[in-house]
Parts: sequence; C-alpha cells; structure tokens
Amino acid sequence: MKAADARAMTVDQLDDEVLKLKKEQFNLRFQRATGQLENTSRVREVRRDVARMKTVARQKRAGEAPAAAGAKRAPRARSKSTSQSKK
Repeated sequence: MKAADARAMTVDQLDDEVLKLKKEQFNLRFQRATGQLENTSRVREVRRDVARMKTVARQKRAGEAPAAAGAKRAPRARSKSTSQSKK
C-alpha cells in the first residue's frame, strides 16, 4: 500500500490495517517455517507496510504534516566534546 493511500485513512482505519497486516505477517512466518511459503517477497512487503501504517498513524496522532519525499533535514549541531581537538 502506498503512503498516499495510508494518509487518506483515519487513525482507527490505520490501526485496523496494522492489525490485519500483523496477522498476515504471523501467517507468513508459519508458512516459511513449514516450507509452504511461495512468495518470499511478501514477507518484506508486509513488514514495510506495517512500518508505513504505524508511521502515518503516529504523524496523525501528533498532528504533524507528512514529510515531503526527498526533503532534507536540518543539520544537527555538534556537541562541544566532539568538535574540540584532542591534545
């Protein structure tokens, strides 16, 4: 699922989707353990979908605007202990 699709959902819908994906992830793990898993790439897709849903839900709960794709973050300030030369 695309992030744009997730952003169109409510927080409750996102929570339901995460629950559904977690169940699918559980079933995929069992299929892999028993040698019945045919589409191994689905494990990776589901894991990333869960992370995507959780991220969008967290942003909605916090009232944050979604980050633009490819947007750069502000550089972090260096602490004094790392910027001083060691003598």
